[in-house]
Amino acid sequence: MPEAQKKKRGAKASPGARAKDGGAGARALAPEVPADGGLKTEGGGRGKYVYCIIQSGETLRFGPLGIGADPADVHTVNYKDIAAVVSDTPIEVHDPTRENVLAHERVNETVMRKYTVIPMSFGTVFKTRDDIVELLRSAYDAFRDVLMKMQDKLEFGLKVLWDREVMIRLIEEQDEDVRRLKNEISGQKGSTYFARMQYGRLVDAALQQLSEKYVSELFEALRDVAVASRANKPIGDKMIMNAAFLVSRDKETAFDQKVKAIGAKYDKLTFKYTGPWPPYNFVNIRLKLERAKEK
Repeated sequence: MPEAQKKKRGAKASPGARAKDGGAGARALAPEVPADGGLKTEGGGRGKYVYCIIQSGETLRFGPLGIGADPADVHTVNYKDIAAVVSDTPIEVHDPTRENVLAHERVNETVMRKYTVIPMSFGTVFKTRDDIVELLRSAYDAFRDVLMKMQDKLEFGLKVLWDREVMIRLIEEQDEDVRRLKNEISGQKGSTYFARMQYGRLVDAALQQLSEKYVSELFEALRDVAVASRANKPIGDKMIMNAAFLVSRDKETAFDQKVKAIGAKYDKLTFKYTGPWPPYNFVNIRLKLERAKEK
């Protein structure tokens, strides 16, 4: 069954993954920036930590939410009608400690309540305000394009796990060949090596087939309430599905209800449901700060 409430976790990463369902905004591309803004940081001085990019022509303040032992004031650096959400920070490499990661995610969660966000990678630091303005200027068209594609869309995570032994018992009940081999092994007095090898191969193949069947059915069941979906690599032996779904704000309730209905139908599976998140899995941020050439 799915967990009763969607849970927020630590900041989500954007692992390499396979896109499914295509669709508008399935994978929005922007131009290329290293996490440190392309600047060499040797410690000392103050810089700007960037959390996300939004559409806004006004200077905004979100309060003391930012990264740091004393939560830094979060505000925007604007260029035309787009803005970077930032806070002041020492120019240094920020370790991905629990506190830092949660602060990064807290800012994005707060901003996304009212704005469509393009999330930046954890630890993105620029040396000066002018550097950020130059980034926004040089990548303006790309940012605007991504913001339009991601407008009023949220990401939800869905992980599906199973108990391997429960699934094997189910296969033994349903597959005549597997059941016959098991009975042969339990009733055989001599060596059972080859029978056990064949049994293992049959069970592994049946588990793979069953896993693929479940995953295909789950993606299909959620297709109508999601703009796009993305299949990430499962983690560990128990996980059979590790997916992200891009959902329109006006379909959030419908998506919730569908996930709960699926959980009730597939009662032998365990569902881990999280969100809403910024669209980490659906925005490919590859930005490159190019300083204006001196004339």
